Amino acid sequence: MMHASVRTASPRRLPTRLLSLASALTCVACALAGDQAQWGEKWSRNLVSAEKGLPARVDPRKGENVKWSVPLGTRAYCTPIVAEGRVLVGTNNYRPRDERHRGDRGVLFCLSEADGKLLWQLIVPKLDRIPLADFSGVGICSPPTVEGGRVYLLSNRTEVLCLDIKGMSDGNAGPFKDESRFMAPKGTPPAPLAPTDADIVWRCDLVAEVDTRPHDAAHCSVMVHGGLVYSGTCNGVDETHFKLPKPRAPGLVAIDQRTGRLVATDGAAIGPQLIHCMWSSPSFGRVGDRPLVFFGGGDGVCYAFEPPKSLPAPGQPPAKLPPVWQFHCDPVGRKDVPLQFQDNRTEGPSVISAMPVFVDGRIYITAGGDVWHGKREAWLKCIDASKTGDVTRTAEVWSYALKRHCMSTPAVHDGLVYITDVGRMIHCVDAKTGQAVWTQETGAEIWGSPLVADGKVYVGTMRGRLWVMAAGREKRLLGASFLDGPIPTSPTAANGTLYVATMRTLYALSKNGK
Repeated sequence: MMHASVRTASPRRLPTRLLSLASALTCVACALAGDQAQWGEKWSRNLVSAEKGLPARVDPRKGENVKWSVPLGTRAYCTPIVAEGRVLVGTNNYRPRDERHRGDRGVLFCLSEADGKLLWQLIVPKLDRIPLADFSGVGICSPPTVEGGRVYLLSNRTEVLCLDIKGMSDGNAGPFKDESRFMAPKGTPPAPLAPTDADIVWRCDLVAEVDTRPHDAAHCSVMVHGGLVYSGTCNGVDETHFKLPKPRAPGLVAIDQRTGRLVATDGAAIGPQLIHCMWSSPSFGRVGDRPLVFFGGGDGVCYAFEPPKSLPAPGQPPAKLPPVWQFHCDPVGRKDVPLQFQDNRTEGPSVISAMPVFVDGRIYITAGGDVWHGKREAWLKCIDASKTGDVTRTAEVWSYALKRHCMSTPAVHDGLVYITDVGRMIHCVDAKTGQAVWTQETGAEIWGSPLVADGKVYVGTMRGRLWVMAAGREKRLLGASFLDGPIPTSPTAANGTLYVATMRTLYALSKNGK
């Protein structure tokens, strides 16, 4: 049964040429202003920023170097993104901003970059029909990607969404028009739309489209490149952790950026070797004249795919992303029946949760035992991206052993690689040789990734401490400030401000901020 959508009044329209000119000028201004429109550098995914003048020490109790702070839900796992005067961050709905939407939901806040004021929010009901696929109390975890006035996001229900960055304030853009029904849980009446609601342009439901079986929580920072939106599918085990319901589901998909139509899936057969779930995000690079899409599989393998050269006609099945090479980060740990090693803390297969980072023809990536169910070993790997086929034995440049499990994406800057691990360590590694330069014990698990900006390395810990190290070969601690709770996210720098999301609060930090 179709439900009628509720529309808000559209403002008076300007001539198309004027709108196009205004849009172009806005995009140029934003690019020059130092936005951070996706997680990491564009396409390469390197966690390095050119921002300057960022603080090394903060004190939220005194307001020292705090530009503003706003409450989130109670469990926020989403790295904030900054674009076009807005800050986008995911959370849960346990401290609701809108009385129309109460209860367990996924939420994406769109806030004013200037003062943190709420501009609009996306409300996503839970995926209740699949046990343990959309964990209770966990909201939207995936960092969005912004391009050309559109927000691309993997929701907590494993839907790839395209949103209007202005929300409903300028009317309801199409072709999707049923936001009121979308935001209402099954069996409840939809609420009338308001100017502070999100405007969905299109929706691609990966559970329906590719028969994926998400597990725990959906997480992927989607990548927009060449007119396509690349997203992981978060395919994983069932609620018992000892069964794999959808071994044939793809791990990576490509979606038409304009229409939301699924156009390609990977053909790498990642599913049968899963030990838990796929939570990695794709990246892109050119090796010579060859474009490549990189992806970390939940089977411990880093893949390189060739982007599709043409798209299937509407009504035709999706194309296959041709695999160019695959590198197994832990070939010794591979097992014929991986799920037999679930909860084995000493041996078993490895997983990849982090993004592959592409710098100067090399891939930097972390892999190791699953943090919740696998062995404690983990590594930072450097891979030569120029080869083809199964390159497990030929493409490893070096391997660096981490202290314990790792979910962190590396940051590569000035000949050094910075990485963190769940073993409470910050590592600085020589990018050429893979040798340790220095390490720093933090006294707490680190779930997020480091950010290199303004000659500093920013790292948040699960005890709520923001560590600031000097970037470079000399080990120097610049600051270690406590915020209001655990920091499972990665810091973001944009337009002279550092953004850090704890479980409960988003902080905008700047020098002399009050």
